[in-house]
Order: sequence, then C-alpha cells, then structure tokens
Amino acid sequence: MSLSLQMLGTGGAFAKQYFNNNALLSVENFTLLIDCGITAPISSHQIGRTPDEIDAILITHIHGDHVGGLEEFAFRMKFQYGRKPVLYISEKLVQPLWENTLKGGLTQEGISSLEDAFEVHTLKEGIPYSLSPNLTVELIQTPHIPGKDSYSLYINQEVFYSADMTFQPELLMKLVRERGCRTILHEVQFISPGAVHTTLDELRSLPEDIQQMMYLMHYADDMENYIGKTGPMQFLRQHEIYSL
Repeated sequence: MSLSLQMLGTGGAFAKQYFNNNALLSVENFTLLIDCGITAPISSHQIGRTPDEIDAILITHIHGDHVGGLEEFAFRMKFQYGRKPVLYISEKLVQPLWENTLKGGLTQEGISSLEDAFEVHTLKEGIPYSLSPNLTVELIQTPHIPGKDSYSLYINQEVFYSADMTFQPELLMKLVRERGCRTILHEVQFISPGAVHTTLDELRSLPEDIQQMMYLMHYADDMENYIGKTGPMQFLRQHEIYSL
C-alpha cells in the first residue's frame, strides 16, 4: 500500500507565501499530520480537511512553525468534536512543549497538562513504531538549534523526512547505502552559510544518485528564483499530492 504526501505548507519559518512546512501523510484510512505550525489551520481549511479527519499528529521539534497551531487544534477537537487528538512526540519534548509553548494558552479547568489536552504517545529515538498497520515511523535525532532536541523521521524504512537540520551527509549516505532509503524529503536554505539549516550548496555536493531521490521543502518565498538551479533535486509544492 503506497503512501501519499500532501504538504500543508512548504516554506521556512519566515515564509508567508508558502506557509509553514507541515505535511499530511496518508496510507489507507490513516492520516498523520507531521508538525502543526501557525499556518496549519488555515491551510487545512483551504483544502477542506477538518481536525477530526486527522488521525494523529507527530511533532519533530518545538518551534512556532512546527507547533504554533496545536492550541487551536486541541481546542477544536475538544469543543467541536468532543475528543482528544492523538499526539506522537519524543519523550524529551513532552515537558518543553507543555511548559514553554502550550501551557499559557491551553490551561483552563480540566486542562493542566499536555496529557489533559492530547492523547500522548511518547517515542524513543531509533525504534520503528507502528502508527497504523501500514505505517511505521522512526525518530532520528538530527542537529538544529544547539541545546534544543529535534528529530527527523524515517518512514516505513524507506522514506527520510528531515526536520530542520544542519547538513548531515554521513547520515544521508548511510540511509541510502545501508538502510534502503529510496526517497528523501529534505529542508533547504538557499543562502550560505547554514548555521542551523542545510544549504542548497551543501545538498548539491551530494552524489548525484542521492540528489535524484531528493525533494526540497522548508524553503524561502523566493523559491521561484531557484528553479533550474537545484540539479536533479525537485521542489515539493504546497497542497499537491505525491505518491511516495
């Protein structure tokens, strides 16, 4: 059973045209929302997807463009649909997500913890978890902001979905050469150097066979200026549906 991917947004943290880099990953009758940033609610509305149609959310790290829509999502599920949304999250992110991000807005009678607002399932790094009969996800810790945990995803042991991360060529080579990865969905920053993100120049330094399996996301609003400058790598487009 093939996976389908629909990006709610493909933009970087400051993108306005392309929205936050959040994705709907679907297989059979199960849909996983990868990250729920500030623009996720309006983007979901644009394609006619309501919160109750999303079976679970998975968070890669705690920045507004990846978690800024969780408050609205939780409240809509509680007051409109009468149930908690399912949340998959690294065990290391539970406390900072609640204390540093959601506590101020979600706290009220009946909600005083992350578990009160969500059905929380904690994940450990390096273990493939079955989220549905045909979907497994493994967290891979990848460097982004020093001192802040961030996790990329290895999906069904063949698709790599990067969180925001600095360039990790050894990881990408190992996934392809040793672990059977056939598709890479990777963030990109157009300008160099990349202090906390991977740059286009860095990705262009990879072997061509790896570039050929790469789709670029989390880019700036001037993306159109780089069409034809990415070698064999292709841009993911907002709201388009891809078969992985």
